[in-house]
Amino acid sequence: MARNSAPRSAANASIVPAENRVVRCAIYTRKSTEEGLQQEFNSLDAQREAAEAYIASQRGEGWQVGTEHFDDGGYTGGNMDRPALQRLLAAVESRSVDCVVVYKVDRLSRSLMDFARIIEVFDQHAVSFVSVTQQFNTTTSIGRLTLNILLSFAQFEREIISERTRDKMSAARRKGKWIGGHPVLGYDIDPKGGRIVVNPEEAGHVRTLFGLYVELGSLLPVLQEAERRGLLTKRWTTEDGKVRGGQRISKGTLHGLLTNAIYTGMVDHKGTLYPGEHERIIEQNTWDRVHETLRRNNADNGASLKNKYGALLRGLLFCVPCGTPMVHTYTTRKSKRYRYYVCYNAQQQGWKNCETKSVPAQAIESAVLASIRRIGTDPKLAEAVAAEALAQVARRRQEVDQESEAQRRGLRQLNQNLAREAADMSVDTGARFERIATLQREIETVERRLAELVTERSDLDRDHINANDLHRTLAEFDAIWSSLSTKEQEQMVHLLVAKVGYDGRTGKATVNFNNAGAKELCQGKC
Repeated sequence: MARNSAPRSAANASIVPAENRVVRCAIYTRKSTEEGLQQEFNSLDAQREAAEAYIASQRGEGWQVGTEHFDDGGYTGGNMDRPALQRLLAAVESRSVDCVVVYKVDRLSRSLMDFARIIEVFDQHAVSFVSVTQQFNTTTSIGRLTLNILLSFAQFEREIISERTRDKMSAARRKGKWIGGHPVLGYDIDPKGGRIVVNPEEAGHVRTLFGLYVELGSLLPVLQEAERRGLLTKRWTTEDGKVRGGQRISKGTLHGLLTNAIYTGMVDHKGTLYPGEHERIIEQNTWDRVHETLRRNNADNGASLKNKYGALLRGLLFCVPCGTPMVHTYTTRKSKRYRYYVCYNAQQQGWKNCETKSVPAQAIESAVLASIRRIGTDPKLAEAVAAEALAQVARRRQEVDQESEAQRRGLRQLNQNLAREAADMSVDTGARFERIATLQREIETVERRLAELVTERSDLDRDHINANDLHRTLAEFDAIWSSLSTKEQEQMVHLLVAKVGYDGRTGKATVNFNNAGAKELCQGKC
């Protein structure tokens, strides 16, 4: 059948006279991005206008434009997850459409596999397919062959664009260039684009955070001091005018800041550092000192930091009424030192803001040690602790599974967005390049988090504890404890205890035991 012949099935061709035949035409339009769709006359309108003109030229063959619009604005042709396409297929299956008209073949699909599925649905319901700008009609074998060849080249083009973009990003990284994305504290994006420049005020904040970590040696006290000084995350405005950042610095944000090589004037690409085009903020000596401390803390959970006053519960003790950490401090009277744990909220905001306020260090530490001893003297208590520890593991396992599923959904969406950006050739190359670079980094972040969750899930599956072993080991607690140094005693408490809550209203302490630590203790590793 020639292109200007009316599509029809063999069944109704013999019973419907040509002059009375009506060919109901559905026009499908698509654009990969939402950019420009707000204009009075956009790309979708242009595609529809061309299709309507072609259908009008076939009016003598009975062709008529359907009233329903099938427009997918802002959807990639690399998959079939498009609302208008799904409505079109539903209309085909309900036999309310005789012919599907598009401006160009790749508007229907850029995937050969998806295109084959769509054409199969068309064939099953005797619906033909016509491209306005190309000599194609699916009712002939040569038409199908030509369409498949063209679509193969469209898919090949999309994949080549993706590969070319990734190669360009890698080359730019190796040359130390800024390839777009969210700005970081201490730098602003140059209004001219393509590079970052130092923000003097924020650069001072970054140096302050690095200096505090060198001085204090741990993330928590740095966070506390940063909050006291009013230091916040990077505040910036998106292209569409939305304000981001400007919030309290979290532990994860602080760790990311301290490990970001961009502050030394370098660019990190797949684990390799390259000299950047931007100025450095942190001197190499400070960077090395910070990372040596981070390395030691990661190796032994911070136990190598000096603890000259014997604070056994630092990092473990929390105020129940406020939910904030309790920090170790002391006061000296007549050359005698008295140690306390003070609610951070009360310390920073005033005593009236917390009902707990403070607790003598000796008293709360003795209470925690007594809880540990009770496990060793009571088999039923050991069994209860082991059961609760296993329940905690089960709850954490469920949380990991839920987060993993959410991360996988997010990864699928990011990959779809990346395919859409790579396929769209209608927007400015520089802007598209920056968006693709941002998506690539977001995908890498999600993939890293998924790998962490897989590792944690595997560890949780192997995590078990035997109540009898725990009881026998802790029965000898006093003998073990007396032979340990102050540093080793702190290590042992951190090994066994996950968290301690103290409620100043009742004077009671609640101890949550660490399942993994108890297991290590049973195996004689501490």
